[in-house]
Amino acid sequence: MAPVLLDHVAALFHAVPGRPRDPLILSERALREDPDEPGTDKVQCMTPRSIVHLFGLMYGELGLVGCSSHSGRRTFGTRAARRVVEAGGSLRDVQQLLGHRNLSTTQKYIDGSEDAKRRLV
Repeated sequence: MAPVLLDHVAALFHAVPGRPRDPLILSERALREDPDEPGTDKVQCMTPRSIVHLFGLMYGELGLVGCSSHSGRRTFGTRAARRVVEAGGSLRDVQQLLGHRNLSTTQKYIDGSEDAKRRLV
């Protein structure tokens, strides 16, 4: 996670009261009265479709073309793969961080680098 993003997430955790299992991002309809306990609110998680839609709106407002809710995950995978050797790890570590069962799935996330290829040769 980029340091600036980590700072903002940490600030959000400190500024907004909640429980550790509460969702990080809430929709406008996230709070619903708990039918089992009238008078209390039950936090509803956003659906995957709602999160994809939210990312689409944010990218659109920022003028970012070609981005998706999944592109951040892909960028993380590529950057982690490039830095894993420096950290003393392997692609297996990146695979585990991404939660993939098969290394072949992880390989699809990793973009090559022409500069790295030149340096290797």
